[in-house]
Amino acid sequence: MHPKVRVFKIKPCLQAALNTMSKSRDFSSNFHENDGYTGEKLVYPAATRNQGSILQVLKRFIVSDFDQNEGENQLFLEIASGSGQHLAHFAPNFPNVIFQPSEVDSNLFGSISYYASACPTKNILQPLLIDIRKSLSNYGFKEESLDYMYSANLIHISPYECTIGLFQNAGNYLKSEALMITYGPFSKDGIITPQSNVDFDTSLRAKNPSWGLRDLNDLIKLAENNNVSLIDTVEMPANNLTLIWKKD
Repeated sequence: MHPKVRVFKIKPCLQAALNTMSKSRDFSSNFHENDGYTGEKLVYPAATRNQGSILQVLKRFIVSDFDQNEGENQLFLEIASGSGQHLAHFAPNFPNVIFQPSEVDSNLFGSISYYASACPTKNILQPLLIDIRKSLSNYGFKEESLDYMYSANLIHISPYECTIGLFQNAGNYLKSEALMITYGPFSKDGIITPQSNVDFDTSLRAKNPSWGLRDLNDLIKLAENNNVSLIDTVEMPANNLTLIWKKD
């Protein structure tokens, strides 16, 4: 049974930002390979497998109590939404959070829109076309306006410039003490374990030399340069990690 939908009024400042974002479209390069897919309701087996365990982590860190949050709506921006499955699974559990999906690949919008429209709590917005290498100001966001940023399986399956942009935008557009959550496999101290992750990294770099597992130490340094700190590391199934970053 899904949580009961609560009726709430979006604050004028947030509504203005949402109106601006809904008009923002910036067509840019495609990092994903989907053979020109433009239909509806993609189902990625990996997303189906990991969405439950990621949700359990989100429940630890998302403040979703309406009264404790003084009636304000929180804004959760997902970068690289892919099929749209993750937000469709998450959103009904946080009915007072507004979820904004985004993608650099407009071919995926049909699937993302399908899941957003089917959400029983109606708190998923239609997708924005965002190239995370660019400032979020290009897409209607104002500095320190986001309560959460989230990205799964972007950092290792995109050029490193995307990771740089992700942390730069987190430093500029998250509110003070707000969180960014990232999910995927990583190396540590230059070492990749176990062998399955070594093989995965090799296959990624064979497909695109600019892809590959990133090292935690490099990400921590990048975060610190953008006033963001790693506050928790959660071990996940299939040798993945969920990293919790906090805006200083």
